[in-house]
Amino acid sequence: MAQLDEKTRTFLNEKRFAVLATLNADGTIQQTVMWYLLDGDEVVMNTAAGRVKDGNLRRNPNVSICIEDGYRFVTLSGPVRLSEDQATAQADIRRLAERYGDEGDDIEEDTKHFREQQRVSIRMTVERVIVRT
Repeated sequence: MAQLDEKTRTFLNEKRFAVLATLNADGTIQQTVMWYLLDGDEVVMNTAAGRVKDGNLRRNPNVSICIEDGYRFVTLSGPVRLSEDQATAQADIRRLAERYGDEGDDIEEDTKHFREQQRVSIRMTVERVIVRT
C-alpha cells in the first residue's frame, strides 16, 4: 500500500471528481466520472449494480483514477474490492451524496433514488501514486 502525504490528502479531500479507468472485456479502456472519498488509506466509490464498470471490476479488479484541477492532478492505481452488502453500499452512497451535495440540499430527497437501486461499493487500495500539485 502506498502512503499518501498530507499535501496529497488535502488535495484529495477537496471536492473534485475522479475519472475511473477500468478494462473492458475486449481490452479497451472504459472511463467514468465518479464521486469518491478517502476513508483512511482507501478510496471509496459507489455504483449501481449492472453497469459496465461493475462488470469490468468483477472481471479485473485493477483500476486507475485521476483527480485533476487544471494542470494539478493526483493519479492513484491499485486493486479494488466490491461490497454488495446493501447496508454498506447504501451508507457509502449517502456519504458520497453528502460530500458532493450543496449546502442546504435535502439529503433524504437527493438519495431517494439510490435507495431504490441495488448499489455496489468500490474500495480501492492505493498501490501507486503520481502527484503533480
